[in-house]
Amino acid sequence: MSHAPFHLLITTPQRILVDRDDIVALRAEDASGSFGLLPGHVDFLTVLSPSVVRWRCRANSRAYCAVHNGVLSLEGRELRIACREGVVGDDLEALETQVHQARENERDTVRQARVEQLRLHTQAVRHLVRYLRPAHDTVIQGGGNGEP
Repeated sequence: MSHAPFHLLITTPQRILVDRDDIVALRAEDASGSFGLLPGHVDFLTVLSPSVVRWRCRANSRAYCAVHNGVLSLEGRELRIACREGVVGDDLEALETQVHQARENERDTVRQARVEQLRLHTQAVRHLVRYLRPAHDTVIQGGGNGEP
């Protein structure tokens, strides 16, 4: 008995990465290891590990999506993956390069945010010191013998 292909939907909070209805096989990875899904599979729900999801289309073409964690659900022929971040590609080497570049960009953004946070913290401390210093200087300049 032949089963209808999956409808695959991969989304992040910001956008839809994949929306195809001709998927005949999918391979993914969760905490228990790698697994495969074929049309006709029973309903399924799992939490994905950071990994590369692979699928084959009816035309025998292959595609990939590197996911940063996520949830995979299969209900009937509706196969959905919701992930925090994902990068889609048709070539594994190119996908690897894209993922490394995205991670570098993320690291740079985090570094810049930390530098900015430190700058703002330093600026706040300087303002506090300036605010507190005049009162402190007045007490010291009062003569040192306890008289104002």
